[in-house]
Amino acid sequence: MRAEGAMYFGGDYNPEQWPEHVWHEDVALMRRARVNLVTLGVFSWSSLQPAPGRWEFGWLDRVVDLLHDNDIQVNLATPTASPPPWFGRRFPDTLTVTADGTRLSHGSRDTYCVSAPAYRAASKELASVLADRYGGHPALAMWHVHNEYGTWCHCDHVAAAFRVWLRARHGDLATLNERWTTAFWSQGYSDWDEILPPRATQWLPNPSQVLDFRRFLSDEMLAHFTEQRDILRPTGRPITTNFAFGSWVPVDHWKWAREADLIAVDDYPTGDLAEESAFAADLARSWAGDKPWILMEQAAAVEYTRERTLPRPPGDLARATLIHIERGSIGAMFFQWRASRGGAEQWHHGMVPHAGPDTRTFREIADLGETLAARAHRSAALTPIKDRAPEIAIIWDDEAWWALQSRSLPSQDLDYLEAVKQPHRLLYRAGHQIAFAHPEHDLSPYRLVIVPSLLPITDAALANLAACRGAVLMSYFSAVTDEHLRVRLGGHLPAFGITIKEHRPLAEPLTLSDGTRASLWSEEIRLEGAEAVITYPDGTPAITRLGKAWYVSTRLADKAYERLLTCLLRPSYYSTGTHGER
Repeated sequence: MRAEGAMYFGGDYNPEQWPEHVWHEDVALMRRARVNLVTLGVFSWSSLQPAPGRWEFGWLDRVVDLLHDNDIQVNLATPTASPPPWFGRRFPDTLTVTADGTRLSHGSRDTYCVSAPAYRAASKELASVLADRYGGHPALAMWHVHNEYGTWCHCDHVAAAFRVWLRARHGDLATLNERWTTAFWSQGYSDWDEILPPRATQWLPNPSQVLDFRRFLSDEMLAHFTEQRDILRPTGRPITTNFAFGSWVPVDHWKWAREADLIAVDDYPTGDLAEESAFAADLARSWAGDKPWILMEQAAAVEYTRERTLPRPPGDLARATLIHIERGSIGAMFFQWRASRGGAEQWHHGMVPHAGPDTRTFREIADLGETLAARAHRSAALTPIKDRAPEIAIIWDDEAWWALQSRSLPSQDLDYLEAVKQPHRLLYRAGHQIAFAHPEHDLSPYRLVIVPSLLPITDAALANLAACRGAVLMSYFSAVTDEHLRVRLGGHLPAFGITIKEHRPLAEPLTLSDGTRASLWSEEIRLEGAEAVITYPDGTPAITRLGKAWYVSTRLADKAYERLLTCLLRPSYYSTGTHGER
């Protein structure tokens, strides 16, 4: 097990891709780089079970023993993310069906339906077999269930499971019809069997149905995780799964974090390396709460843009890693140990690149291993940010991100992720420690709570925000609907002293009364006790304030947003009662 204060260091190891003589070179290089943990078996189902009823454990036995003999621990995965070709052929109903009814063929990863009975049974069998064989092995440090949950399916198995979930959530059809507003476009349901996943349809789908479907997928995949977790639990090792991050991922991270022993995240920045690494790390630390968390995947040698894969500049590998370590990660892992010769990700470089260990990348990996080993003995300096309680919280809600992806909104330019990243980016640049929080969490520890574009919101969350002791900064298109995406009629925000009379998406930027630029969105606001701090060109309120409750009805440029945050964080705002200067 990991010694007190020690850092985990390593990556995904796929020895099944290489002849056995390479394994011995691998472990020698791992020792040289101070690797002490590898993730095994993530994509090994076809190697472990090459045919129905036929198991091949010899190779994995030898690898695990070899690693143990070299003081390298194992994070053993259940390889359920990629069933082998024979499985899809034998159980064709387990293959993914798209929204337009196309059943996908094997040939990539993630070709499974999480609701298919045969797939669920096979997943439990895999977990049981692995637990029986390796649960007591001294090399085993932890379990890694599945990989990057997020695969959608719209088949009949999913439809049946969706209906069960809907019954539990809504109780009866009358309630569901009312919450989904099915009287619109004659969508009223008279029988549960009429309800389907949001498949391809004539035009715009029902946004409430789409949001509930993402909630269902999150819960259905979580059930798949917990089924395996509970089988592995008697082995006494921590159990995790790696969180992927993207608009396509139907995972409610707050809910999932309660079910894992160790929170694991994958981070592949596509923009500013430091800012995006800090963003991912702060999210992971916040999801984890009092639990440990780890950077489970990152790229060793490449960075990604929309157009191309580029080598990382010298030093960036360590720079990104240490941002996570300083925010509390108990280690740093990579995908993958050795770059693959073939396959779809053959250009996803490894800790050992195609050119071998005599490369800048491997030298930087080895240097990083030395750095982490040395820092582990200076625990006071290891996690300076982790040990300081943040005073600023940004509200994070996966459901808000999902809701703002609806094609039914007044503007398709609304971007929840950017609305969250902007204040984090500005606060990070200013050196502040930042937490993320759910809108129904205890917000009393924070002197500033930022609420970016929180479209759907429960009554409980609204009351929670209104009761904040610190300042609350809410941005445009927030609190517009309830959790079922039904509009909150009247546009009243009494805690902010305003009523939103009209939403006005902007085609072009405009200049506010203080000379700053605003873009994307605007609103017609009627003051109901609040004061206008900054106005639009026509003199109507753009930014309002009622005591410590601020509302920003447009997207501010970074400099203007930064000035507003500076005002709210100035000590005099809290000590004088004047709430600072405009």
